[in-house]
Amino acid sequence: MPVLVVGSVALDSVETPFGKADNVIGGSGTFFSASASLLAPVQLVGVVGEDYPMDQLEPLKKRGVDMAGLEQVSGESFRWRGRYRHDLNSAETLETRLGVFSHFSPKIPPQFKNAPFVFLANIDPRLQLDVLNQVERPKLVACDTMNFWIESRRPDIIALIKHVDLITLNDGEARQLTDCSNLVKAAKWIMKHGPKIVIIKKGEHGAFMFKENSIFFAPAYPLEDVFDPTGAGDSFAGGFMGYLAQTGDLSDENLRRAVVVGSALGSFAVEKFSVQRLLEITRGDVVNRVEEFRRLVAFERELGTVS
Repeated sequence: MPVLVVGSVALDSVETPFGKADNVIGGSGTFFSASASLLAPVQLVGVVGEDYPMDQLEPLKKRGVDMAGLEQVSGESFRWRGRYRHDLNSAETLETRLGVFSHFSPKIPPQFKNAPFVFLANIDPRLQLDVLNQVERPKLVACDTMNFWIESRRPDIIALIKHVDLITLNDGEARQLTDCSNLVKAAKWIMKHGPKIVIIKKGEHGAFMFKENSIFFAPAYPLEDVFDPTGAGDSFAGGFMGYLAQTGDLSDENLRRAVVVGSALGSFAVEKFSVQRLLEITRGDVVNRVEEFRRLVAFERELGTVS
């Protein structure tokens, strides 16, 4: 089953302690698509300017990303320039040029409107709500957000999450949105306002999935080299949603498996700049890394004598 994603398609310039890359393809919609397309067909909606290197998106098209909803209009593409120091969990934004993205108004093509799985990537919550008015009875709707929108558009986010099944956000954003320092309380606050499922990402410390009567935790994969954390959260979401779209199974057990698949895809994304690593790997690589996750946390149920 296909998954529809509405998000940014950008050009990133990134500097980390391990190197730098200039004007490489990025954006929430791009990272999500590169990840999810390993598992399921993807329908991408976004906007780029006339300066965007469209040829660099060809590998995504070949993998099954339908770009009928990607508009190319007159003007400059969305560009972000950032730097990571030794704390790779947080980026220092050096420059943001929204370009044509500042006037983005998502137009869902008719053939995308009945997508069973919908992911509203990190854009203005008013636009996310507009997308929901254009789609037809999806099986699962998930959304993402960020600190900028929580600070400037909090009432719109509260209105949005009444209409979604799942939200992904990092621990700082969860605390900011709810005013709860405790993540369990923060997740309960969010669930009271709409979503049945809350995924709180903690970067190199893994991710929690909260439901009404259960909590699941997946660790981050222990990598020796992390080159670029940009897009890791969007790649996690792509793996998570792509796996659900592939299986069509929303049981608690399968949602847990989807969290691990998302963690695996996020771990691949950070191994190289841009979406380069995601475009190199195969579904077999994902299966192998998920198995490594399983071995990472497996233990015998019977503890024996504890003294």
